[in-house]
Amino acid sequence: MPTIPELFSYRRYWAHRFGVAPVLPMSRTEMDALGWDCCDVILVTGDAYVDHPSFGMALVARLLEAQGFRVGIISQPDWTKPDDFRRLGRPGLFFGVTAGNMDSMVNRYTADRRLRSDDAYTPNSEPGRRPDRSVIVYAQRAREAYANVPIVIGGIEASLRRVAHYDYWSDKVRRSVLVDAKADMLVYGNAERAIVELAHRLASGEAITAIRDVRGTAFLTREAPNDRDQIDSTHLDTPGPVPTRADPYHPERHSDGFAAGDHLPASPRCHRPTRQMDRTRCAVRLPSFEQVRNDPVLYAHAARVLHQETNPGNARALIQGHGNRLLWLNPPPLPLTTGELDRVYELPYSRLPHPTYSTARLPAWEMIRGSVNIVRGCFGGCTFCSITVHEGRSIQSRSTASILREVTEIRDRTPGFTGVISDLGGPTANMWRLGCRNPRAAQACRRLSCLYPAICANLNTDHGPLIDLYRQVRQLPGIKRVLIASGLRYDLALRAPRYVRELVTHHVGGYLKVAPEHTEAGPLALMMKPGIASFERFQVLFDRFSREAGKEQYLIPYFIAAHPGTTDEDMLNLALWLKAHGFRLEQVQAFLPTPMALASAMHHTGRNPLRTVSRTAPSVPIIRKLRQRRLHKAFLRYHDPNNWPLLRDALKAMGRADLIGNGKRHLVPAFQPKGKDVDLAPEGRRRRGSAFSSIPSTTKPRRSGSRHRR
Repeated sequence: MPTIPELFSYRRYWAHRFGVAPVLPMSRTEMDALGWDCCDVILVTGDAYVDHPSFGMALVARLLEAQGFRVGIISQPDWTKPDDFRRLGRPGLFFGVTAGNMDSMVNRYTADRRLRSDDAYTPNSEPGRRPDRSVIVYAQRAREAYANVPIVIGGIEASLRRVAHYDYWSDKVRRSVLVDAKADMLVYGNAERAIVELAHRLASGEAITAIRDVRGTAFLTREAPNDRDQIDSTHLDTPGPVPTRADPYHPERHSDGFAAGDHLPASPRCHRPTRQMDRTRCAVRLPSFEQVRNDPVLYAHAARVLHQETNPGNARALIQGHGNRLLWLNPPPLPLTTGELDRVYELPYSRLPHPTYSTARLPAWEMIRGSVNIVRGCFGGCTFCSITVHEGRSIQSRSTASILREVTEIRDRTPGFTGVISDLGGPTANMWRLGCRNPRAAQACRRLSCLYPAICANLNTDHGPLIDLYRQVRQLPGIKRVLIASGLRYDLALRAPRYVRELVTHHVGGYLKVAPEHTEAGPLALMMKPGIASFERFQVLFDRFSREAGKEQYLIPYFIAAHPGTTDEDMLNLALWLKAHGFRLEQVQAFLPTPMALASAMHHTGRNPLRTVSRTAPSVPIIRKLRQRRLHKAFLRYHDPNNWPLLRDALKAMGRADLIGNGKRHLVPAFQPKGKDVDLAPEGRRRRGSAFSSIPSTTKPRRSGSRHRR
């Protein structure tokens, strides 16, 4: 990988002489108390301001403060006019705009496009405090407030929308969010390196329009740099016959209707890749926004190529036309070292909500105030998940000493701390300190998952250091219990039964959440998840170690309904498996196509981007109609009388009426309890739902005891 400056090696900006702010200001009164005449950077966020490293806005703010900059926060502003965006005055360097810890559309709507009734990131869970597509709206209002101030967008919403993307809520392909937000630059992924370098270069007098070489950033330009070799993406992964010339980007006539003279971006003809090409000086040209909007095959092809260019060790820049401009996407940011990550998480956070919230409840903070992030990234590569698209597949781990210091700080500074650490984890609980044994192979690797279709032979799966970490945290004075609440990769844990024993004996609070997602081979292959046999082997170990520990504990499996590639027969087989194993799911998760996920490309196009996209390849079954989505969820809750009428009709249509009856071998009974009938609202009707109505499933085992098998 290329060499880059250490994150904390920059000379601090002159404003560091003001010292560390106990709480970063949200008003001019607070700025006056700190002696500031202005802010160097103002961060705008859709979340309440909680000064805790689990909130990305606070992490970035404290990191910039450590670099010497004065940082102010505008939290959940009134987006209907620019006045609120002027509350801290004009920033000296730039506005940083984020939707918050969640994508605003996921935050506001369920998987069935129903408006949620609460918002965990808002005081007292009050809904409606952020707009749809918050990044776009906030950036536009900030531009209205101060026309000439650079605007940088980032966070998960901007990261997942950095190129042309399918938008589930409008059911269409939308342009890069950078175009609609009218911002100057987009930073994607964990953007510490990018935002620090950008701030220092702006402070040194560089214009933001001249900063074009920062990894992990995207910008719009009229012309591509002449010093880059451009490669047509269809030369890398041919999507079958393309309904244009072999070079669809040459500005003579495009399939989207543009012709020569229509002010298309001037660019050299793309080359076919050769072994002699320097990857660091190459750029891959994706089909344009107009092309992927009109051609599902090219959309699936573009999604496939983009995911192949996500390894920081070998990724190339990407180019995508948007009308008469080019979207230029620099390669992903390089992972932070352990030392850098430690310092980021040990910055002087107050770990509390801003005092202006007084006694208001903030459910998101209450959930994480006793937890510790020990790891970033995930090499699982599940196609429906946004983690790898945003954080990447490279695992970044904190040191044991840093983690122990944070646990001690939680113990000593968290109001009402009861001695329970609610989680030691991250995107995945058991990937801390795991990774490729061969650094050269890791830099060259282009696999989308280290775990599918089988665990890579180069992957270090030693859970010994994690076991030692758990033991050291448990031994700290004042720590009564340490729970593991992050998602667990049970297929990885099977490589270390000693870890499973340690986890089950000491770190399960009665229930352990795991995610088999499905039982059938077809959907699992499109999810890039292991077969159900892996879960069953893990369940045997879990039950055995629970008995040995003398504890009554249960597994909570997550399953997804209506995922691309899932048929009604697949869901029926899953329901039969649930019944045979005694699982009764209380809440279920319907597939939600988030931007840029590979499964979302399947949902939109009906094509499988895990393989070379072909116009003649078999299509992927897609569940679009609301009634069928409800049917798939009903199969997961086969035991709910409200679902029985829908299931009976489906079973009869499928020729499986033999499963209707009152015996143990039947899936649903033939009778219907009085007052229990399925709620079938007309398709398209929007209803309000809970903020947790589409979170993964929970279960109540059929029988008491640690075993809930047949």
